Amino acid sequence: MNSGLTNHEVSFQKTVHTPNFLTLILHMPHDIGLIGLAVMGQNLVLNMANHGFSVAVYNRTATVTDDFVGGLAGEPADKVHEGTADRIHGCHSLEELVAALDRPRRVMLMVKAGGPVDAVIEQLRPLLDEGDIIIDGGNSDFRDTNRRSKQLRDAGLLFIGAGVSGGEEGALKGPSIMPGGHNEAWPHVKDVLQSISAKVGPNDDIPCCDWVGEDGAGHYVKMVHNGIEYGDMQLICEAYFILRQALGLSNADLHEVFAEWNEGELESYLIEITRDIFTVKDSIGDGDLVDAILDTAKQKGTGKWMSQHALDLGVPTTLITEAVYARCLSAQKDARVRAAELLSGPEVRFNGDRAQFIEDVRQALYASKLCSYAQGFVQLDAAAEEFGWKLDNGSIALLWRGGCIIRSRFLQDIKAAFDNNPDLENLLLDDFFRSAIDKAQPSWRRVVSTAIELGLPVPAFSAALTYYDGYRQARLPANLLQAQRDYFGAHTYERIDKPRGETFHTDWIRERKPM
Repeated sequence: MNSGLTNHEVSFQKTVHTPNFLTLILHMPHDIGLIGLAVMGQNLVLNMANHGFSVAVYNRTATVTDDFVGGLAGEPADKVHEGTADRIHGCHSLEELVAALDRPRRVMLMVKAGGPVDAVIEQLRPLLDEGDIIIDGGNSDFRDTNRRSKQLRDAGLLFIGAGVSGGEEGALKGPSIMPGGHNEAWPHVKDVLQSISAKVGPNDDIPCCDWVGEDGAGHYVKMVHNGIEYGDMQLICEAYFILRQALGLSNADLHEVFAEWNEGELESYLIEITRDIFTVKDSIGDGDLVDAILDTAKQKGTGKWMSQHALDLGVPTTLITEAVYARCLSAQKDARVRAAELLSGPEVRFNGDRAQFIEDVRQALYASKLCSYAQGFVQLDAAAEEFGWKLDNGSIALLWRGGCIIRSRFLQDIKAAFDNNPDLENLLLDDFFRSAIDKAQPSWRRVVSTAIELGLPVPAFSAALTYYDGYRQARLPANLLQAQRDYFGAHTYERIDKPRGETFHTDWIRERKPM
C-alpha cells in the first residue's frame, strides 16, 4: 500500500490516526486543497465540488472543519449539488491535507491577508515538493505577493496570487478571478479556477477568469477593481444624497429612479442593489431600513492601497482617493454632529425643473463613472511599466463583466476601446467615451455647480469633473508653481522654448523688478 508514496505520505500513514484517515486514502488523490473555512472559503469549496472537483479542506480550528463537513448533508440543493458532499473531505492537519492531494499539489489559501498568509506558507513549505503550487486567494497587498512570488520560486515552489471578487454569493455561484504569479503554474490551475468563475457571453460560456501577469499582477488588478468599487459606490451615494436633499425624493421615488437607470447605460450590479435597498422596511423600528443605518462607512483598506500607490507612481487617481477620504470623513460622526450645530451653509432649496435635474444627475453619474474607470486603467498602465508586467487592459475589463461588484454593461465598451487601440493611453480619448462625455458635460456641470450652490458635498462628482478639465488643458498653472519652487529652493525649471530635460535656474531676488 505504501508503494509510490512520497516521504510525506509515508510519514502521514505512520503518524495520523484520525477517524477519516481511511476515507482519505480511499478517495485519494484529491484535485485541490483549501485552507481557511470562513464563509468565502466554504463557498469556494462548495463551488469547486459542485463543479466535480474533489477538495481536501483544513481550518486551524478543527471544529470549524468538522462542522462544515458534517453539515453538508443539511444544506439546500441549490447550494450543495448531488454528489458534492462526497467530494469534500476534512483534514485535521496540514500534513494530512498535503498527503491527500494529487501531484502537482494545488493548495489554495483563504486566510486573512498579511501575517497569517506568511505563517501558513511557512508551515506548508517543508511539506510540499518542487513544482507544487500555492494559491493565495485572499485580499493580499500586491507588494506581499511580489515578495512571496520571489521567495517561493527560490524554494522551488510555484505561486499564484489570485484576486477573487464577488463576495459570499460570488464565491458560491461564480466569482471574478484575477490570477497572477508564476506563469508556469497557470496551466495546472486553469481548469479549476475557470470552471468555478462567473460566465458571461451570449451562451454564458466565457469565464470571468484569465491569466493577468507575473508576480503581484493579479492582486494589483484586484486592488484596482476594489478602488473603482469605492469610486462607484461614492458616486452613487452622492447621486442619492443630491436627489434626497435637493429634491426631497422619498425612498419609493428613489427606487423608481434607480430602477429606470438600471435599464439604460448605467445598468450594473451596484445600481441594481441600490434600487432594491430602497424597498426594504425596518424590521426593528418604523420606516425604511436605509434611513435607520448610521452614516459612518467602514473600509478594509484596498481602496486606500490604490490611492497610496497612485501617489507612489505619480498618477492622478483623484476620484478614488476622494472616495476614500469621504469614508474617512463619514467616520468622524461625533465631530460632524458638533460642527453641524456651529457651521452654517446655504439653504437647500431647488427651484428648477425637477425631471430635468434627475436626468442631469444620471448623466453626471455616468460621466463621473467613465472618469473613474479611465483613472483606474491609467494606473494599471503605470504599474505595468513600473514592474515590467504585460497587462492586457481589454481582457481585464472582461474579467469584471460577471461575478464581481463592479460588473456593468459598459465594461464591454471598455473592451472595444482597447481592441480598437491596444496602446490607448486614456479611455477618455476613445471615440465612444469622448462622445459620451460630450453628451453628458452640460448636465455634469449643472449638477456639480448646483450642489455647490446648495451646500451639498459631492467630492467624487467634482473630482471627476476637475480631472477631466485638467486633463483637457494643454497648459496648466504649474509654470507658476515651478517658478515658486525655484525661487525658494533653487529646484530649477524647464522652458517651453528649449528641449525637454534641459533645466534652468534664476536668482529671482536679484532679477525682480519694481512694478
